[in-house]
Amino acid sequence: MVDQTHPLLALPLDELQARARAVRDERTGTRITYSPKVFIPLTMLCRDKCGYCTFAQPPARLESPYLTPDQVLAIARAGAEAGCHEALFTLGERPEERYPAAGEWLAANGYESTVDYLAAMCRLVLEETGLLPHANAGALYPEELAKLRPVAPSQGMMLETLRDDLECHRGSPDKVPARRLATLETAGELGIAFTTGILVGIGEDPIDRVHALEAIAESHARHGHVQEVIVQNFLPKAGTGMHKAAPCPHDDFVQAIALARLILPPEIHLQAPPNLSDDFGVLLDAGIDDWGGVSPVTADHVNPERPWPALDRLREVTEARGFTLAPRLTIYPEFARAAANHPSASGARTFLDEGLRFPVLDRSDAEAMGRDDRWYSGHEDAPPVLVPGHAAAGGAVGEVLAGALLGQELGVEEITTLFGARGPEVAAVAQVADDMRREAVGDAVTWVQNRNINYTNVCTFKCRFCGFSKGPLSLNLRGNPYLLTLDEIAGRVHEAWDMGATEVCLQGGIHPDFDGDYYIDVTKAVKEAAPGIHVYGFTALEVTEGAKRLGEPLADYLRRLMDVGLATLPGTAAEILDDEMRALLCPDKIDTEEWLDA
Repeated sequence: MVDQTHPLLALPLDELQARARAVRDERTGTRITYSPKVFIPLTMLCRDKCGYCTFAQPPARLESPYLTPDQVLAIARAGAEAGCHEALFTLGERPEERYPAAGEWLAANGYESTVDYLAAMCRLVLEETGLLPHANAGALYPEELAKLRPVAPSQGMMLETLRDDLECHRGSPDKVPARRLATLETAGELGIAFTTGILVGIGEDPIDRVHALEAIAESHARHGHVQEVIVQNFLPKAGTGMHKAAPCPHDDFVQAIALARLILPPEIHLQAPPNLSDDFGVLLDAGIDDWGGVSPVTADHVNPERPWPALDRLREVTEARGFTLAPRLTIYPEFARAAANHPSASGARTFLDEGLRFPVLDRSDAEAMGRDDRWYSGHEDAPPVLVPGHAAAGGAVGEVLAGALLGQELGVEEITTLFGARGPEVAAVAQVADDMRREAVGDAVTWVQNRNINYTNVCTFKCRFCGFSKGPLSLNLRGNPYLLTLDEIAGRVHEAWDMGATEVCLQGGIHPDFDGDYYIDVTKAVKEAAPGIHVYGFTALEVTEGAKRLGEPLADYLRRLMDVGLATLPGTAAEILDDEMRALLCPDKIDTEEWLDA
C-alpha cells in the first residue's frame, strides 16, 4: 500500500508528471542537456560490499589495483580526440582500508591514499588533455574534498537513501546515511559544485525517497551547491547479492523522478540515465532536463551490460518529443557563469577554484555550455556546419520567431532567446531570417571589391583580445611593428584600382606619433592616387582620437574628413557595446556613448 504521509504521494501519476513537466519547462524550456564524457575507472577495489554492485572487484580479478597514469591518459586522450569534455573518475571507496594490495600499490608509487592518487590523476588529465575531471569518489572527509577542489570543477556522490537498515548496504560503512549527508554538507561549506542522487528500488519506500530528496533540498538551501540530482533505477545483476530481486517498477521510477522535480528547487538540474531504460524517451515525460554523461569511447563500467545510446539516437528521441539536445560541461552553466563573472579576487563566493577558470572557459560556449565543436579561427579542422539540415522550433524560440514573422519588434529578452537556439532551432532561425531577407530585398546578393590597407600596427591602446597591435607589451605577438608611408599607401591604392577594386578600407592602430591631421593626409593620398575610389575608413576610435588630439569638435573633424574624400566609416572598434564588458576587454578605449556619437 502506498504511504500517503506526503501530499505529493497522493497524486495520480499522470498529474504528478504533468506538474513536474511544468516546473521543468518553466525553468529550462525545450533544452535537454548531456555531458560528452569518458569513464575512467581509477580503481575497482572497494571496502564496501553493496548487494547490487558489479563494479567492485577483489584484487585477484584485477591485473593491477589501480589504473596506471599511462592508462588513465590513454583513456582521456581518446575522449579528447572524440570531442568529449568530461573525464568522469569513478572508483571504489577507500580500498586501502580493506585490501593490503591497494595500500602497497599506493605506497610503492608515492601516494598516501586513494584520494591522493585521484587528485594527481585529475591534475594529469586536466593538464595533458584539457578534459574537465568530475571526481565521483564517494563519502569523503573535508580535507579530501578540499584536496580535489583545485583539480575537479565538480564532484559527486550518490546519497542513494536515508534508510540505514537496508540489507543491500550491510557491510558497507561508507553507505551509512549520516556519512553521506556529512559529505554533502561539507561540499556545500567548501563551495563545491556537487552532484548527488537517489537509487530507486533497493528496498526503500516512496516516503523514504521523499525524505532523501528533502534532505538534499535542505542542504542546497543552506549552501546553494547542488547542481544536479540523479534519479537512478535499480536493475538486478548476475553475481550480486540482489541478483534475484525484482527490478525497480517503471511507475515507481517515474514517480520518483517527478517527485524529485517537485521537491527540489527548480535551479537544481534533474538527470536520469538513458541506458538503464529500454524506452528512455518516457523519462522526459517525468520532468528530467539532463541525460547525464554519455560516452562515445568508454563503457558504463558501473552498468556494463547496459551500453549508452548512440548520440544520434539520443538526439532523435529527444527531438521527437519537441526538445533540443545540447552538450554541457561537468560543471553546470549557472556555476560556470558565476565563476566567470565573479572571480574569487572580487570577494564574491564562487564554486570554482580560481585555477580552473581558464580550463572551464576554454571549453565553454557563450552560455557556459559545452562547445559543440573544437574549431576556432586558424584551426586546421574544417569549420563546422552552422545551419543543420532540418528546421524545428518550439517553446520560447518558436514563440519569438512567430512574433517576428508577424512584424513584432524584438526586445533584448527575445533576441537573447534566439541566441540560445540549438540544433534544429538554429535552422529555424536561419529559415525565418532568410524569408524576411527575401521579402525585403529579393534574392539579389551584393558584394564590393575592395582592399584593406592597415597603415600601422603600432598602437597605444591595450585591448586584451588583440593579436594585431604592437606596443611594449605585445612585441612577442605576430609580425614586426610597421608604419606605412603615404607613398606606400598610395601605391597599394593604385594596385587595387588597377585590379578592379572600387573601394579601400583604411584601419590601423592608434600610433603615439599621430596628430589628428594624419587621417586627413591619408584620405588625401588615397583620393589623389585614385580619385574615383570609395574611401571606407577609420573606426569610431580613430576619428574620436584624431579630434581629441587636435582639440577639435568631432562633428567638425568628420566634416573635414568628408571634404577630402572620406565616404563611409566602418562599424569596427565596437567590440561589444556594453560598458561593463568594455571595462574588462578594452578599458582605455572609447565607451559606448562615444562610439555611438561617432
